[in-house]
Amino acid sequence: MGQGRLPARLGLACCLLLLLGGSGGLGSRGTPRGPWEEEQGPVAEGGPWGRARYEAVKKHLGAVGALSKQYWQYLACKVWQEGCKEEEEESSHSPGWSLPVVGQDYLEILSAWYCSFGKCCKTGDCRIVNNITGLEADLNGQLHGQHLAKEVIVRAVQGFLQSPQPQKALVLSFHGWSGTGKNFVARMLASHLYRDGLKSECVRVFISLFHFPHHKYMDSYKAQLKKQISETVQLCKQSLFIFDEAEKLHFRLLDAIKPFMARYDNKGQVDSRRSIFLFLSNLGGNTINEVTLDFWRAGRAREEISMEFLEQQLRLELLERAENGYARSHLLEENLIDFFVPFLPLEYHHVKLCARDAFLARGLPYTEAALDEVAGMMVFVPKEEKLFSAQGCKSVSQRINYFLP
Repeated sequence: MGQGRLPARLGLACCLLLLLGGSGGLGSRGTPRGPWEEEQGPVAEGGPWGRARYEAVKKHLGAVGALSKQYWQYLACKVWQEGCKEEEEESSHSPGWSLPVVGQDYLEILSAWYCSFGKCCKTGDCRIVNNITGLEADLNGQLHGQHLAKEVIVRAVQGFLQSPQPQKALVLSFHGWSGTGKNFVARMLASHLYRDGLKSECVRVFISLFHFPHHKYMDSYKAQLKKQISETVQLCKQSLFIFDEAEKLHFRLLDAIKPFMARYDNKGQVDSRRSIFLFLSNLGGNTINEVTLDFWRAGRAREEISMEFLEQQLRLELLERAENGYARSHLLEENLIDFFVPFLPLEYHHVKLCARDAFLARGLPYTEAALDEVAGMMVFVPKEEKLFSAQGCKSVSQRINYFLP
């Protein structure tokens, strides 16, 4: 039994003891009473009870104690399945092993109540929820102007989670201007894959300039990063690692974590095949914007932009810029990144949708005029067309403070 589950099991044991307290098998302090002489001392044959009656009571209490043990085993095996098969087989061969129907009903209720607090579940790890339906719904309802990101992320994550034996970790690299939704989607992924979202012990977030600010300490950073990833992978059967400002990651850090993203060879390395790595970067933002602008100038809808075309353009830009950690770490040459996910620049009507979401999130009423005023506060580029919000939807939620009473 793991140390982390001991307090939880003790708490459940207390509930069970209270439930069974009326059966006569427990003393006033909640401890087993039998055999009788432990509490009352030996009973003489010539005493008021007599030997025959003493033996009868002793036999009855022993049976109650055995029944209580069976109740506990039944409940424990419903909540913690591991190691129960052998105990069930052993008990099933014991004479007269069965639980009264009423007792089983009580235990069904108690085990359901206990599991409602998230202590047990069918997956075996209730930190993991993997709510793909909710993820897809929220992406469709809250992520604006990103038809490519919606499609790629849902398909990639769903396919990965459904794979019975993935060959490697899933690696996604988000690219685009600031404010287009990269961090928003990363948070959304965490909240739909894990019960506690970003606070889950299965999720680790690293911000380049915050966690690894000095190049002279790179050896120490490498050791710490490898240690944290290894510990998280060993703790959780499914882990999520988010690297924000990935373009500023030193290539030696990327080299240090390459083994966790590569195909598993079972040669002494930690098995990280059930892990997901997210890299969030502004790299490639200009290429993505140029392609989107060219489509607009040609009178074509942005929804016509294909993943195949844009991902190819994005990969070429990343390979050409040798000063970035991606190229120097050979992540691209070794094809360790499974999907380059482009986040397109946001237009005026997308900013209005973000403003609407911000009003709704605060439970505030809004008008079309108010949404237009919020969107009008943003800076739009290029100078000629003024088509794309230079800040995306960033700072929109702060700007609606002007409309508060």
